[in-house]
Amino acid sequence: MILTPENLEALRSQLVVSCQAYPGEPMRDPRTTGQVAASAVIGGAAAIRVQGLADVQFTRAAVEVPVIGLWKDGHDGVFITPTLRHALAVANAGAHVVAIDGTRRSRPDGLSLSATVAGIHAESHALVMADCGSFDDAVAAVEAGADLIGTTLAGYSGERAKTDGPDLELLEKIAAADLGKPLIAEGRIHTPAHARQALDAGAFAVVVGTAITHPASITGWFKGAMHA
Repeated sequence: MILTPENLEALRSQLVVSCQAYPGEPMRDPRTTGQVAASAVIGGAAAIRVQGLADVQFTRAAVEVPVIGLWKDGHDGVFITPTLRHALAVANAGAHVVAIDGTRRSRPDGLSLSATVAGIHAESHALVMADCGSFDDAVAAVEAGADLIGTTLAGYSGERAKTDGPDLELLEKIAAADLGKPLIAEGRIHTPAHARQALDAGAFAVVVGTAITHPASITGWFKGAMHA
């Protein structure tokens, strides 16, 4: 399968499930990631988002839906697929879409966002999802040639306050601007109602991760509510 801007339409109004575990956790194993991804597809996920080269490879073997891949390197600043080298490695691992930091911050390899996007397009068949933190990021990412725009970094890049749930205000603003690229809602979508609100705010598709695939967090939410 080669994903193109034209056949992205199949993801409209659909759920994308992010399957990620943190270092040191029992589920931090590429085989487990693939199994969780396959379970999410059974539940209706139209695409899967995963972190790490081996996770991309195992997930590609486990599911027949598009795989959005990324490579987190570090914890601060630009760390989501931070360089062209990282991006091409993710594409070569089999990702249909490579998710990269789509903010206007300086990148570790010194390349501009547009040069990074152009390099991915020139050297792979992968599409590019720009993980943005603000409206200005989204505009710049579209100008840089990104194929999809995500709100993944809203509340984390220093430009917007971190909302309790999804940043619906940002979603509405980007959607109203009609930038011509699919707008993917991602970040703090913790309930089915949040997902519905994100679609109503103008999202093309919705990514849900923690609330579906991170047992430690979900357990903590329940325990916290019981002992509040």
